[in-house]
Amino acid sequence: MEPMSISPDRDTDSDGVASEPPATRRYRIEGMHCTGCAGELQTALRGRTEVESATVDFTSGLAVVEGRLEVDPTLQVIASRGFQGEFLEVREDLAETRSRMELSQARTVRMWKRRAIVGIGVWIPLEILHWTVGHGAEWVPWIMMLGGLLVLVVAGGGFYVSAFTAARRGGTNMDTLVSIGATTAFVWSLIVFTAQRALADPGTWASLPLYFAESAALLGVISLGHFLEAKASARASTAVRDLLELQPEVAERVDESGETTNVPSSRINVGDVYLVRPGGRIPVDASVLEGRSEVDESLVTGEPLPVPRGPGDPVVAGTLNGNGLLKLEATVDGHNTTVARIANLVQNAQSSQAPIQRLADRVSSIFVPTVLSVAAAALFGWGFIMGDWNTGVVSTVTVLIISCPCALGLATPMAVMVGAGEASRRGILIKSAASLESSGRLEAVVFDKTGTLTVGRPRVTRIDFVETTGDETFIVAAAAAAESGSEHPIARAVLEEAGRRGIEIPAARDFEATPGEGVTATVDGRRIRVLRDEAASCRVEIDDVPVARFFVDDEPRDDAAEAITRLRAMGIDVRMLTGDRTDSARRIGRMVGLADGEIIAEATPDSKLEVVSGRDRRTAMVGDGINDAAALAAADLGIAMAGGTGAAIEAADVVVPPDRVTSVPDAIHLARRTLRTIRQNLFLAFLYNSIAIPAAAFGLLGTSGPLIAAGAMACSDISVIGNAIRLRRSLARERQAGIDAARAGATANAA
Repeated sequence: MEPMSISPDRDTDSDGVASEPPATRRYRIEGMHCTGCAGELQTALRGRTEVESATVDFTSGLAVVEGRLEVDPTLQVIASRGFQGEFLEVREDLAETRSRMELSQARTVRMWKRRAIVGIGVWIPLEILHWTVGHGAEWVPWIMMLGGLLVLVVAGGGFYVSAFTAARRGGTNMDTLVSIGATTAFVWSLIVFTAQRALADPGTWASLPLYFAESAALLGVISLGHFLEAKASARASTAVRDLLELQPEVAERVDESGETTNVPSSRINVGDVYLVRPGGRIPVDASVLEGRSEVDESLVTGEPLPVPRGPGDPVVAGTLNGNGLLKLEATVDGHNTTVARIANLVQNAQSSQAPIQRLADRVSSIFVPTVLSVAAAALFGWGFIMGDWNTGVVSTVTVLIISCPCALGLATPMAVMVGAGEASRRGILIKSAASLESSGRLEAVVFDKTGTLTVGRPRVTRIDFVETTGDETFIVAAAAAAESGSEHPIARAVLEEAGRRGIEIPAARDFEATPGEGVTATVDGRRIRVLRDEAASCRVEIDDVPVARFFVDDEPRDDAAEAITRLRAMGIDVRMLTGDRTDSARRIGRMVGLADGEIIAEATPDSKLEVVSGRDRRTAMVGDGINDAAALAAADLGIAMAGGTGAAIEAADVVVPPDRVTSVPDAIHLARRTLRTIRQNLFLAFLYNSIAIPAAAFGLLGTSGPLIAAGAMACSDISVIGNAIRLRRSLARERQAGIDAARAGATANAA
């Protein structure tokens, strides 16, 4: 239940004192090394009483915090965990946003690249020395020790800082495992190295191997794995950068004198007039004042074919102008364009967490303490029970390294980032990872009719003329002339019918409208009446003689039948739920392939809510009107058409392009592919750890166990990342194939 408020802007606490309402703020986080770091910071933020929810995503480097915790205290919590935080303003220049994203990701990539080069660059020469010169030369162990120490300091510094920060708070993280593993290998080797030189009779110490090279290899190979993670994360988040790059940084503004000046797009205000020349991108959402052109909206809405635009038509920021010069009037300011809003939604969706991620989070929360216990058991089991401390140390180091659950933490966010990003490229906005997961689990879809399965614009479907009336063209022209003074939907349909027939509409005089009955006017000296009719939408009388009946109804969208066919092929039950009368609903239903039993007509907003909320299957509601908002909110998944009302779009979880019903099966297909990839990733991560940890603890990997562990851990991360990249490429090929097919069809029709 919402807290009682004493004003629109403030809530009250238990003492009746006004307090600030919850706010959602985003922060850029730097210094996270792996998903364990993100999970640790997320737990710390959620632990504050002022925080209602908090999500920290490693792949995007974003934290989204909702609650009453102000910016400065939040930044203090972030800093106390050893990370650098930066509050992201809602209204900021798109170029700055893009630059910040690129710099942050580039900085992370460079850091891990440097550590990998140092670690692997030292390890390889050490291995070559080991296998060529061996320990025959006295100076070789010294070189091995110094090389291992160099890597420990340079490449291991970041791991140690992170592990120490966690330990200072009484906790552990993934870097704890890496730091203990690398240090154990180095310290044990140092003990053996010292004993071999300090003891007069080293005895068994003389035959023990040194793991200086392996210590360097651990840090080098793990750094290489993190470098590949950072590169993959940067590639996976290109959807947001691609969107931000669509909006040009400069606009050609026109002042009152007609002079043009180049200004930053962010400085365009509502009502400003600006020009877009042929081939240029539209910088700010606007309405066309002068000029005609075809605008390519494919990168924003997913529509593959250019659309004609002329005076009065809306245009969207980021779309590409064709061969005409357009003079535009901005309808939003440069900070609140469609591109900026879409980018913000996509970024929030990519950084949110799907419910399936909770499994990985629960495992990760107990993973590090469990691994430390297993490692200790391996050390003391081999040392005290078996009397083989060397194998115990090797097994302990191997367990610590091979258990790092980075792959488990990456399994869900990498796939979500790819799925949400690809959806945005198709003009589909998925508001959260939970919405993405819900889409992938759907069993039924319920469609509203008007504006969803239909174009939402009534048109004349049939005209029955009285046989003895004579000139049918004059009848249509006279009806249109009489209706030209009316704003009724039937009037607009009659006027559009005259336009489709190419009929010139004469002037009308003495117009009179009678609510609930119809209109009357004089056309060419004759009395024309367009009246309600029980058998049709309206009837036309000339000089009080009935001459025709007009049947007006909505028409299905061109792709509605295809959308329903595709949904059924996916095993999804389809229904239509509408407030229209039964005859009209069934007519449209049959045209799109629905049986009468799959149609519920004459539904009120309340009955729509009851139907959707009462279903026992995972159900999506697709609608576009205010009367659909309650049903959209109550459904397992609400899908709104982007051309609908603001209430419907706000209540929905997914927003699809206004003119493509096939985007509904597209969204479900994307979600299913993403959910399948998440499950595959989690399986790979669990399989890797369930096999690797026992093998490491029982010493089955031999003396090279630590090196094998580092390589295997990197391979597990790469397998998860590679699976996400495979999904991205596969979906991109699907999207391009659809665009090519649409363009080929348009070319064939034109020919």
